[in-house]
Parts: sequence; C-alpha cells; structure tokens
Amino acid sequence: MDRFFEQVYAILAQIPKGQVISYGQIARLLGYPRAARQVGRAMRCCPENLPWQRVVMSDGSIAGGVFAEKRRAMLKDEGVTFLPDGRVDMSKNSWLG
Repeated sequence: MDRFFEQVYAILAQIPKGQVISYGQIARLLGYPRAARQVGRAMRCCPENLPWQRVVMSDGSIAGGVFAEKRRAMLKDEGVTFLPDGRVDMSKNSWLG
C-alpha cells in the first residue's frame, strides 16, 4: 500500500463519531496542502473498517456518487448536523485533528 494512503488512513482512524474532516484538511495535516485529490484517491480504496463517511468536501458537501445518500444517513445516525441546503454544518461538526 502507498505510504501516503497509509497516512491518510491513520488520520481517518482518529476522527471521532459525530465529527467530520475535509479532504483538504487531511492533506494539510499530512503536510501536503495541495493534495486533496490524492486524499480522495486514497478514500476510494479505504478499508471497510475505517469511518470513510466522515470525510466530506470543504464546504460540507457530501461526495460519494452512489454512496452519497448512504454516507448522509450514516452521518445523521452519528449526530452530525446539516445546514438547510443539505451540506454538513462544518462550523459545528469539524474535527481539526
């Protein structure tokens, strides 16, 4: 497995229930502030035992294509709050690492 991916997954494993982080925030935590897309690639291969649903876009939008609604439901079950337009309320739910 790619070392960068392993680092992404190590951060992912630390995100508490009911909180989220953006792709860009993960990249910055790893010291690669311009690597949000690479974090996205890592998320496509994410091991099932990690809380993959807790990674969202920087504006709180939920990515995931066919899995977006499943991700939204999982986040709601964890107590994540949403804005009226359907985005995660990043001001209340962001995990800063």
